[in-house]
Amino acid sequence: MSTDSTIHGTGEVIVSHDTHDAGHEVHHHKETFITKYVFSQDHKMICKQFLITGMIWAILGGLMSVLFRLQLGYPDSTFPWLEDILGKWAKGGKIQPEAYYALITMHGTVLVFFVLTAGLSGTFANFLIPLQIGARDMASPFLNMLSYWFFWMASVVMITSLFIETGPASGGWTVYPPLSALGDANMGSQAGMDYWITSMALFVVSSLLGGLNYITTILNMRTKGMSMTRLPLTIWAILFTAILGVLSFPVLLSGLILLLFDRHAGTSFYLSDIFISATQKALPNEGGSPILYQHLFWFLGHPEVYIIILPAMGLVSEVMAINSRKPIFGYMAMVGSLMAITILAFLVWAHHMFVTGLNPFLGSVFVLLTLLIAVPSAIKVFNWLTTLWRGNIRFTPAMLFAIGFVSMFISGGLTGVFLGNSTLDIHLHDTMFIVAHFHIVMGVSAFLGMFCGVYHWFPKMYGRYMNNTMAYIHFWVTFAGAYLIFWPMHYEGLAGLPRRYMDYSGWSSFNQFGGLNRFISTVAMVVFAVQLMFVFNFFYSIFKGRKVISKNPWQANTLEWTTPIRPGHGNWPGEIPEVHRWAYDYGKDGKEFILQTEPLGADEQHH
Repeated sequence: MSTDSTIHGTGEVIVSHDTHDAGHEVHHHKETFITKYVFSQDHKMICKQFLITGMIWAILGGLMSVLFRLQLGYPDSTFPWLEDILGKWAKGGKIQPEAYYALITMHGTVLVFFVLTAGLSGTFANFLIPLQIGARDMASPFLNMLSYWFFWMASVVMITSLFIETGPASGGWTVYPPLSALGDANMGSQAGMDYWITSMALFVVSSLLGGLNYITTILNMRTKGMSMTRLPLTIWAILFTAILGVLSFPVLLSGLILLLFDRHAGTSFYLSDIFISATQKALPNEGGSPILYQHLFWFLGHPEVYIIILPAMGLVSEVMAINSRKPIFGYMAMVGSLMAITILAFLVWAHHMFVTGLNPFLGSVFVLLTLLIAVPSAIKVFNWLTTLWRGNIRFTPAMLFAIGFVSMFISGGLTGVFLGNSTLDIHLHDTMFIVAHFHIVMGVSAFLGMFCGVYHWFPKMYGRYMNNTMAYIHFWVTFAGAYLIFWPMHYEGLAGLPRRYMDYSGWSSFNQFGGLNRFISTVAMVVFAVQLMFVFNFFYSIFKGRKVISKNPWQANTLEWTTPIRPGHGNWPGEIPEVHRWAYDYGKDGKEFILQTEPLGADEQHH
């Protein structure tokens, strides 16, 4: 049989460099640099495009956090080199107020959407779906390619906003009106806000194209024998993530379109009875409500938390089972908890809005639903810990990041119980407690899950290993540093220290935190430096890393480890293998692992 095959549903010829049997006439496409590396329709190349673009954004977003932590840690100091880099935004070596808020806004936007949504989901959904379900490629490779390029265009627009005269958007990463709706409000509400809205609209298109493709591929293109209950948990997590995105991102887009109308078409969706003192004029707007925007934003904003964390949960579940040499504990409970989280994610958005004047009875309903969503999360934590219990654990870099993820998720989740209570939230809202909570439970946890996935699947992506010594340094400094940065912020928040202020030194009641803020800023700079070491390790290992000599270096069960060490476009050179069992047959019948492709024995039962 020829090693050249046809992609399911596309009619494209797969290009293979292996020799084919003489009896088969096959026409080869001549791939150029542009078709292979730029406008590629191979899911594995698109995965790498998402990953590397996300890494570039992560460096920029992390650098922004270093700059504003420098201000928070040393509010009375000047740094002349800052003016050389930032120009008028850091006159006299001190970050200006409008620049500080722009840094906060762009940092949040970049890391939430461009890194932890596109970078995480775009990378691992693209890479793992066809390989783990047994497909040649995505249902629509062309739409898959468009998904990346819409993300790329969104990135270009967002980066461009950093260099315009009035600066980028500076209304906070949630861009609440009326600040975002009135161009006269401040410099960051002018052209930079239009760039932000345009970029996010392109980003939503990218997410929808990708999400629809992921769902269609998982439901329709599984290989023979790959029933839904034999899917790895990574695929279940990606499926529910895609469903969340497809249902919630259009709501954000509609909210942003109405915001554009308020900005440029004289409408009053979010504006009412506004008086601008700088120009001494009352605007004609009436009847609108800025709270409407909050409802539209958080209807996406809370599912967004799970769009970020669910893929990380899937990666961690897979890596834990492989490196514990045990079946994942409670497979169906894990799938059920993913489904419950997906449903409940749409029912808790107003817990972000307890201080908006929300009806107290309605608030109590959202309190109940918020506490309810902790149940499936607790099930997952219990199952991860039970998977680890008495396992023959291999402490690979990926496994350390997986365990670190569980630690962070537990710590951050517990503080969420405080914020889910509407009474306590009135005191804690808009304090550093909020910053600490969501950075630990969503930001750091998701990054640890992402690093876990990169270290584990890097050999399959590039045919080489990353350097283990640098990987272990990367883990321990990141893990310890994250706790040292964000845990103390809880105590600042309990004392009432507000977030998004650039200087607390004139506030006598908060002077006690000056030393702590310097400590946090110093640790943040060290942790950022270690992320640069990871970036070096990543790119160095692509070209100089130790070569992989086994198709299945981790002795795992899933289908991606049955492909060649560096699979071509089409993944399997011959026929796609048939699946006979679930993905977690570890430590069974005297065997350390059993591939999904191995037929059942005479005495074995179907899973």
